[in-house]
Amino acid sequence: MATLNLGILAHVDAGKTSLTERLLYAAGVIDELGSVDAGSTRTDTLELERRRGITIKSAVVSFPLRGTTVNLIDTPGHPDFIAEVERVLGVLDGAVLVISAVEGVQAQTRVLARTLHRLRIPTLIFVNKVDRAGARFHELLDEVGARVSPALVPMSRVDGLGTRDAAVTERVDLLRLADHDDAVLAALVEERTPPPVRAHDDVHPVFFGSAITGAGIDALIGGIVDLLPTGRAPGRGGTVFKVDRGPAGERIAYLRMFDGVLRVRDTVGEDRVTGIRVFTDGGTQPRAELTAGQIGTVRGLGHVRIGDTIGVRDAKAQQAQFAPPSLETAVLASRRAELHAALAELAEQDPLINLRQDDERREVYVSLYGEVQKEVIQATLAEQYGLDVSFRETTTLHIERPAGAGAAVEYNKVAPNPFLATVGLRVGPGDGVSFQLAVEPGSMPAAFFVAVEQTVRETLRQGLRGWPVPDCAVTMTHSGYSARQSHAHAVFDKSMSSTAGDFRNLTPLVLMAALRDAGTVVHEPIHAFTAEVPADTVPAVLPLLARLGAIPLATGAHGIDGEIPAAKVHELRRRLPGLTRGEGVLESVFDHYAPVRGKPPVRERTGPDPLDRKEYLLRVVNRRLTPSQSST
Repeated sequence: MATLNLGILAHVDAGKTSLTERLLYAAGVIDELGSVDAGSTRTDTLELERRRGITIKSAVVSFPLRGTTVNLIDTPGHPDFIAEVERVLGVLDGAVLVISAVEGVQAQTRVLARTLHRLRIPTLIFVNKVDRAGARFHELLDEVGARVSPALVPMSRVDGLGTRDAAVTERVDLLRLADHDDAVLAALVEERTPPPVRAHDDVHPVFFGSAITGAGIDALIGGIVDLLPTGRAPGRGGTVFKVDRGPAGERIAYLRMFDGVLRVRDTVGEDRVTGIRVFTDGGTQPRAELTAGQIGTVRGLGHVRIGDTIGVRDAKAQQAQFAPPSLETAVLASRRAELHAALAELAEQDPLINLRQDDERREVYVSLYGEVQKEVIQATLAEQYGLDVSFRETTTLHIERPAGAGAAVEYNKVAPNPFLATVGLRVGPGDGVSFQLAVEPGSMPAAFFVAVEQTVRETLRQGLRGWPVPDCAVTMTHSGYSARQSHAHAVFDKSMSSTAGDFRNLTPLVLMAALRDAGTVVHEPIHAFTAEVPADTVPAVLPLLARLGAIPLATGAHGIDGEIPAAKVHELRRRLPGLTRGEGVLESVFDHYAPVRGKPPVRERTGPDPLDRKEYLLRVVNRRLTPSQSST
């Protein structure tokens, strides 16, 4: 039986989880439909999900569907939990993008659609809520064509649109696709049979229906089975896309196998697989092995993290697809040690939490996508760890990028360098952080090169003004060390021989000197926004946008599209209703980083500061320095 790993994606409240319930019901996995409002859905298992009525963690459920085994992954729709969607994308064969027939294409819808297209994931579009007042058909198709993809194939029509009795019948309309596909156009003109419709990265079949009433679901199921390919994702081995904790605190890895077999008692790195459960028939069953195409949970991998691979996987499938969090806040609790341990566990399940500890102020910082995520962290710490926490005010997380090229070098046994190491580094603009050698790899022990690279990546978490430097190309231009030396009785003398610690201690000084030579530019996160406002209120909204540093890019019947600094989104959302008779609705998502206009903000540094040589050496070496060593 073929296996299809299917993702259900949508903007929050488009009906994604309700659609998942309907598919489970149609497949016979559940006897009655669960309700998001009642907190009784199959895939929203966390108490917090049931209470809030939103999906927070991705969930997997497997079932047979017309001869195909479907592993369905329900993902969060709220933009604060985009990290959960991020890690699922690499394990999908196909996707269903859910759009509300009433609200239409929303901010998160466009983000998801662009990402699915970029990853070339075959995607069906399901227009939900045709039974709701205000539901649209032709206008909605025009909107999807303009904002998602013009290459659409409507697969159904709706009678009684916008009423509880809305009925859906199958009807394939190739006219829209003909405008974008010469082969289809030629077939229609010549009255030949057009090529078969298949979902791929350029063509999206569109189904209409209602997850609540069941209208149009049979047609969608047919599309899932017949139009989406199975076993699409490339690569060998498997990918961990989720990590949970079991009742005893043990790690449980969610793994999709692409090729090969993983068996109980197999060794993975330092760990040994102690148990496997495969998703099947609405639940999981213990198995001796996990085979190609299957998704399962694996126990025994105590060191595993999200994104880890089992075997060999295609590198492209591991690249980040969404922007990192653009907000940060300090988490405060009286039981600090327990707080840090709890947050460390949460960071295993969500690496983008990105813990940052300030030992001097005894505070721990977490990165965020939004305020809802902060509420979830607070509730999780209270319910799972018994910790009552509060937060400092959320601040915008800026980044620094090199303004040009810079270089620095310090030589072994040459003042003012107190370390037994030679390190030379050249920095410049890059795409992500890269590290390469311009010296012979055999010029010193491999462990010393590893120490330099690891320290480079750690040091770039704080640039010249304290912000992360996520895009920087670093090249090691000079290397040197003191070989291992011993006294007459063969006792190793660390004071005469280089160690990895020498390279770890020297690298921050050289790297920051090179970065200072290059200079950095502080960038702020910019959101793309849509302000849905009555047409007659646009003149009142535009001056507010100007004061907030927003740039309107287009106005239309739906309102205003534009860009705005992330730091100003909250104020725009707060003030918009007062200018639009309470009718204004704002949707925004991260779009890009842009240089800060005006004086760049500075973030206080944590740990030893390599920009202050004397202070850094006092803390790192912990000894009195000579005047030559303390000079800059």
